[in-house]
Amino acid sequence: MAKIELTRNPFIKNMLKSRYPQLAVFIVMLVGYIFAILAGLIGTPVGSHNFSIVFVWIAWWAILILVAVPFFGRGWCAVCPIPLPGEWLQRGAVLSPPDKRPKWLNLCVPKFFRNIWLQNISFLLLALFSTVLLTTPNITGIILAVMLFGSIGLSTIFERRAFCRYLCPVGGFIGLYSQTAPIELRIKDKQMCVKCEGKPCYNGSANGYGCPWDVFPGGLTKNTYCGLCMECIRTCPHDNIAINLRPFSADLAKPSTRTDEAFKAFIMLGSSMIYAGVLLGPWGAFKDAAYYVGSSAWFIYAIIFLAIIFVILPGFFILGILKTNSTLSLKQRFVSLATALIPLGLMFWVAFSLSFVLTNASYILASLSDPLGLGWNLLGTANLPWQPMLTSILAPAQTLALVGGLIWSVRTSQKAANEIKTSSTPVIVFCFINTLVMLWLLL
Repeated sequence: MAKIELTRNPFIKNMLKSRYPQLAVFIVMLVGYIFAILAGLIGTPVGSHNFSIVFVWIAWWAILILVAVPFFGRGWCAVCPIPLPGEWLQRGAVLSPPDKRPKWLNLCVPKFFRNIWLQNISFLLLALFSTVLLTTPNITGIILAVMLFGSIGLSTIFERRAFCRYLCPVGGFIGLYSQTAPIELRIKDKQMCVKCEGKPCYNGSANGYGCPWDVFPGGLTKNTYCGLCMECIRTCPHDNIAINLRPFSADLAKPSTRTDEAFKAFIMLGSSMIYAGVLLGPWGAFKDAAYYVGSSAWFIYAIIFLAIIFVILPGFFILGILKTNSTLSLKQRFVSLATALIPLGLMFWVAFSLSFVLTNASYILASLSDPLGLGWNLLGTANLPWQPMLTSILAPAQTLALVGGLIWSVRTSQKAANEIKTSSTPVIVFCFINTLVMLWLLL
């Protein structure tokens, strides 16, 4: 499939270049986000009847995992409300071009932190407390508030979107899997970027802001670090930037070369399997250990959680590729071949989310009618009984997702192995065994 430039369509192009449609979505999202914080802090403590739990961890999660990430990549980042207040303060403007004089401190992020290790750590911290987070509204409200005010604080100290680029746990997740999506932002003509003076797409101009993600579009080769904010489309004086429709997983044709990205693949793969066991499995002791944070059982659970992600899964992966013939070092092979785990991990999350979301989706209408759990019945649906949805198709859909993910990863592993001239067999075996484990956990 050849790439199709979506921005050739005048309507799409004008919608993306105009700030008003995006601002309207931003405002709606920001209001909803603030309401979710308030609902978590002052609403009912019953998670299944609180807006913050139902709409963040059921409705939003379903949209993110089942639609936004697989089909639009970084599309959620294009409308995420978290960086907005901090960015408005940083720029000293909401819509108008910023002053040339920088607001606040506008410092560069230290080189040591210019990677996704902090995002890896922040995701793991949320994952270790996930059982409490998913069931306790005030904890969800606090976490949402910390993310919002953390973004504001970092925007007053560092330039551009420091929180989004280096700390946001959701951003790291989306960035990894955005490589599989069929949407991309790329330049049309590299030579035009070379000749362009001032590089307004990166530095900004009277038409818009410099790239908030600190990315020069002329060097963009994959989706991971582009937040689809559309500023470069607005500032490019040569109409040289396009939004393209492309084949799925086009970015994975060239393997990763970064250790932080490789471990992100293991973190996401392992977390999906652990979540399936804790939240959907029949093991009561396992659930209790995950829920009672601070207990001795929880510390054992945390140690096992981290061991699976940082020792067991990478350890078996390394043992598999240890004897493969290659001129590259073991570290280079590990990083490159770990690219094959990205499609598998995405489909693991899809399969897990199908079960979690369809089991709990009936809470959405009830929560809309009584968002704070105060006895309201705005839509007449507050007393709808809990009922799992689409139970007859759940198991086949999960099986299809997992088998599809396995086939997808097999193809990706073969491409990665060919790129570095080694065998893909150990990676295929690793993916097959993990798929069997996930099938057992879910079915």
